[in-house]
Amino acid sequence: MQSLNDFLTLIDSYVGSSQWFVYFLLGTGLFFTIYLKFPQFRFLKYSLRIVRGKFDRPGDVGDTSHFQALATALSGTVGTGNIAGVALAIHLGGPAALFWMLMTAVIGMTTKFVEVTLSHKYREIAEDGTVSGGPMYYMKNRLNMKWLAVIFAIATVLSSFGTGSLPQINSIASSAFTTFGIAPIVTGAVLSVILAFVIIGGIKRIAKVTEMMVPIMAIIYFVGSIGVIGYNYQNIIPSLISVISDVFTGTAAVGGFLGAGFSFAFNRGVNRGLFSNEAGQGSAPIAHAAARAHEPVSEGLVALLEPFIDTIIICMLTGLVVLSSGVWSKKIDNQFQYSDLVVLNGNYTDQNPEGVKTLYHHFSGKESLEAFTGNLLVTEGKITNSNVTILHARSVAEDVLVTSSGKNLTGEVQVRNGKVVNTGSMLFKGKSLIHSAPLTTEAFTKSWFGDYGRYIVSIGILLFAFSTAISWSYYGGRAIIFLFGVKGDIYFRIVYVVGFFLASFTDTTIIWTLSGVTIALMTIPNLFGILMLHKEMKSELGLFWKEWANRFPGEKVPKN
Repeated sequence: MQSLNDFLTLIDSYVGSSQWFVYFLLGTGLFFTIYLKFPQFRFLKYSLRIVRGKFDRPGDVGDTSHFQALATALSGTVGTGNIAGVALAIHLGGPAALFWMLMTAVIGMTTKFVEVTLSHKYREIAEDGTVSGGPMYYMKNRLNMKWLAVIFAIATVLSSFGTGSLPQINSIASSAFTTFGIAPIVTGAVLSVILAFVIIGGIKRIAKVTEMMVPIMAIIYFVGSIGVIGYNYQNIIPSLISVISDVFTGTAAVGGFLGAGFSFAFNRGVNRGLFSNEAGQGSAPIAHAAARAHEPVSEGLVALLEPFIDTIIICMLTGLVVLSSGVWSKKIDNQFQYSDLVVLNGNYTDQNPEGVKTLYHHFSGKESLEAFTGNLLVTEGKITNSNVTILHARSVAEDVLVTSSGKNLTGEVQVRNGKVVNTGSMLFKGKSLIHSAPLTTEAFTKSWFGDYGRYIVSIGILLFAFSTAISWSYYGGRAIIFLFGVKGDIYFRIVYVVGFFLASFTDTTIIWTLSGVTIALMTIPNLFGILMLHKEMKSELGLFWKEWANRFPGEKVPKN
């Protein structure tokens, strides 16, 4: 299994995690932003009117309303990444990473507008009478590239497990166990039954659930975030200044944070921004294809709101929570994750400028320090070696304590190339930086809520992750219908629910790795397709504004 994971990681390094992939995504969005004359700014007010039914016409074909389609797509994008991903980006790239997340969302608004418009235009009616759409349909019906559509559809099915199902329930189960002490298998069993009830009802039941769920979870998270930010009101302006001032200079070392250069902040922010709102991936068009609309551009304008809500509002809230609370640069007592734990040969410190510079160069890849190989000597939990440095989460760990089976360890711990081996029941604890969901959780405790803030994050993870699982079941199901017809959909749903349950108490590392590859296999064909149809997109936009002018005489419409 490890060799397969390593192989998938290698593939991902050439596609989803590579620089050219990020630039391809950004470049496509920038091209359409300029080509269509900044639609994310000019058309935003029309998006709000359309989602309220302004452009609807009796007899419009579809299974959901504009708002239900928007809620379904948002429930797929607003996930654990909005809680954990933002915190991870700041942990790696500093406050400037948040700026690049927001800029990526602005560009992503145009990409989402284009991909949804073109996919909606070429949607089809399935054998069961429901509407089925997505990039695979314009690839087949307009570009005459069914082979490309098949690749996209297969990648969508795999991504529905790698993005929407297995890691999501794993995150929920872990959070429920940590916060409430509920056994993962119990969490998985209960939520699997609820998931089955929702998705077996098809898009209409999914839409009804998401249109209620999305506003509720947004309000809970918004109120909680404002509570934290308001409590730390004196840090709001400094936090905003740090986001802007560090953009082109990078973030200097502060507290346990060893600093981050411009390129690192840019890469972390753009990467998290792109995968937070899924602009260009081609997933949201599958949900929007079900919307009742006679004009494709109208639904594209509804989709334009997604990155704005997902990244500019929700991710910005998380970012300000983390920054204003100050916990992002503080070392906090925590249990170390072995994936973040490194043992260096030699003594290094973050207490003077020279030591900080040396460690910064190590983490940035400019000058690697020698990893320790040998045995750590431990007495009553304390490491007694005089020539080693323990790093955890990109920081120098302090007050390190080693335990085994709940007791302070006395003995030896084998280390190979800086990594602890044969861990068993052994745990490392101490003070270090933290990241992802634990960092956001810690930030929420620095407020009027106190320790109760942890429950807000746990509830947020539950709602965000579960809603993602619901939406991705629909995406995968539509891809199955494209590949095998409606008869295959029920079998997919059964497998989806079973996999959801099993992932609540098993390791999903390989699934996360696979999802990185499949996301790229969805995104690359989709971007290729919409670029080929750029002239058609502009033509559709012209027809839309012509109809708008005819239906609402006297209203000034934007120039195409």
